[in-house]
Amino acid sequence: MPLVRYFFFVGGALLALLFISDAYLPKAPDVARADADLPVIRIHSDRKWPERVVFDTSRPTIVPVRTANAGAGLPAADLSAKTRLREAFAQLPPPAQPQAQAPVAAIPEPKLQQKHKVAKRHAAPPVMLVAQQPQFGFFGNNTW
Repeated sequence: MPLVRYFFFVGGALLALLFISDAYLPKAPDVARADADLPVIRIHSDRKWPERVVFDTSRPTIVPVRTANAGAGLPAADLSAKTRLREAFAQLPPPAQPQAQAPVAAIPEPKLQQKHKVAKRHAAPPVMLVAQQPQFGFFGNNTW
């Protein structure tokens, strides 16, 4: 509670000094506002905003016309899986031809490397790192 008493007494003393200084110090002169003397400031910009966009919702909605498909005579359910697969591959672009291919016999087969056995090391116990406070001046642990 000493902290509360401190704030109570110091705050009361400062408030009393505020009232006393208000009573004894001279008042600041009131500046009469002359609103009529102030110039009118108007800011105009040279930039023009784009025209307003108006959506006319009273007109009917335009529905796109459906075009006839190449396979319109056959329903999708009647096509077999092979036919659909063949049609899908027919629509793909042809693959690009490579410029020059090396003969197959000229490419040597990679040799398999022997696997080396590696000795297992025994795992050391984990090291625990602890944050320490830095020593400040003469106030280290070993001074006193």
